[in-house]
Amino acid sequence: MSNLKQYEDAMAKYYESLKIKALPIVAWDFYHEFLEKKNSILLDLNKFKSIAEKNKWEKDNWDLDYRLNEEVIVLTDAKLEIVFVSHNMIKMNGYKESEVLGKSPKFFHGLETCQQTSREIREAIQNQLPFEKTVINYKKTGETYLCLIKGYPIFNLKGILTHFIAYEKAA
Repeated sequence: MSNLKQYEDAMAKYYESLKIKALPIVAWDFYHEFLEKKNSILLDLNKFKSIAEKNKWEKDNWDLDYRLNEEVIVLTDAKLEIVFVSHNMIKMNGYKESEVLGKSPKFFHGLETCQQTSREIREAIQNQLPFEKTVINYKKTGETYLCLIKGYPIFNLKGILTHFIAYEKAA
């Protein structure tokens, strides 16, 4: 037992001699927030890759790491029903993934959404063409926000349209 006491005393003396400054508790909050964001991105990547593999998409440089940090990703099937949204949607408009799955992206539109812009997006989708438009969307609270949308059709290895992907950010 005396060896353990001597060891503890030596360790206490050693740590007292160090010039370590304690970190404020706030630093742990930042670290936790950082870890949660990285974990959410990883989960989103895995979901997205699973959908891509299941539908046998052509390989493409999605640049998802950057996009998941900076933008919201909305993925619809060919019938325009939302099948995936990235974790950061809640920051942009207050909606959770579970609240929008199975709905159309028109779900975010309202009275102030420009009908001409909506028509142009619809035409691009019908013609299976990429598009870039800024629209007025609505948050869960009912507030409006400008949303820059870059949409692209996704084809499988046989060249059949399977999904649409939209990269969105508040403009």
